[in-house]
Amino acid sequence: MPNHVFHRHTLTNYPTAISGEGCYLIDSNNKRYFDGSCGAAVSCLGHSNEEVREAMKKQIDTLAFAHTGFFTNEPMEELADFLIERAPEGLDRVYFFSGGSEAVEASLKIARQYFLEQGKNEKSVIIARKQSYHGNTLGALSAGGNEWRRAQFKPMLVNMHHISPCYEYRLKKDGESQFDFGQRVANELEDKINEIGAEKVAAFICEPVVGATLGCVPAVEGYLKRIREICTKYDVLMILDEVMCGMGRTGYMYACEEDGVAPDLMTIAKGLGAGYQPIGAMLVSKNIFETIQKGSGFFQHGHTYIGHAIACATALKVQQIIQRDGLLENVKNKGAKLHAAFEDAFGQHPNIGDIRGRGLFIGLELVEDKASKKPFDPAKKLPTTIKAAAMAEGLMCYPMGGTIDGVQGAHVMFAPPFIMEDKHIDEIVNKFSAALEKSL
Repeated sequence: MPNHVFHRHTLTNYPTAISGEGCYLIDSNNKRYFDGSCGAAVSCLGHSNEEVREAMKKQIDTLAFAHTGFFTNEPMEELADFLIERAPEGLDRVYFFSGGSEAVEASLKIARQYFLEQGKNEKSVIIARKQSYHGNTLGALSAGGNEWRRAQFKPMLVNMHHISPCYEYRLKKDGESQFDFGQRVANELEDKINEIGAEKVAAFICEPVVGATLGCVPAVEGYLKRIREICTKYDVLMILDEVMCGMGRTGYMYACEEDGVAPDLMTIAKGLGAGYQPIGAMLVSKNIFETIQKGSGFFQHGHTYIGHAIACATALKVQQIIQRDGLLENVKNKGAKLHAAFEDAFGQHPNIGDIRGRGLFIGLELVEDKASKKPFDPAKKLPTTIKAAAMAEGLMCYPMGGTIDGVQGAHVMFAPPFIMEDKHIDEIVNKFSAALEKSL
């Protein structure tokens, strides 16, 4: 059969997914795969929710698309109300997109425009963190701190500054408390702002729990509160990227709730629509919105499919189900059990250096030597081997290389559906254990 699809990897022969059933995807050979990573932390309601499908069909029969340059639409208005009613204090408006990269790109641009509206024309510099991931459009990639992803596009990237991540396993010093470590790396932001000049810095962006590039690394207690203090002190906008870690993934609708902070801007996607439709969003503070409203009145940005009626109706139903069915509590409950099961199975494993995360967002860092934390040789391509071995076992997980610096280090990420049951815990652990053994 001819194949004209440009796949992610041109040398990979992918199985063909033909259907989904709960937490499982099924291929054309009728093989079942437990979706232990929800793709990339997307399919939080699994793959066959009938209520979501019906909501999509109903919206198709009502209104599929109306360009937002001409109309608003009811699903977009209702979804915005739903998100803001539950959002951290100060967030007041929602701007919709088709995915996370678009949302991040817009958050960087609106940060710049916000200060222009006030006549603070010098404020344009963005500060982010090393080993972060914020998306693949050029602006979002510029903010991202993963050197491997940036390398070949570096001449095209916007010049942004990067400080250390809150990466306790690798960066906490001997004898340093967890809290003191968090304050030390947070204070790098203040040092960087003073180095650049506060009059030039527009925003700081970070993930409350770093996903793909670090493997579910959460901010330690007090870190984000200190970041919030610094941003407020120097008139710098705080952008929290919750595209992967948000929308219930950690057991809270917004991950930053657990840290007790409220950002000026927040980006969400992935679990927002649970994969049933492409959708992302940027949540904006009342202050930012009113500044633009009273100034030019127009955010100089936009995409064709923002606020798409079917996507918004779908996401609203997804979020209503999560709230109605108490799935955030299930995330906390099953997350604690899965974490404990990983500790029991791999806590003493010579090649698992760290087990970390929040809720159903758990990462295992792979090491060649546990005592020294020495990483495996990247040439061995262990993440690729583990992914293939896990798929052979009927398990989808998310291995990634370059954990430490974009080249060295490797981890495996797990982000199963919010609807998972206790019986799935043993299945995840047993299938991963078999895949790991074969790979090592």
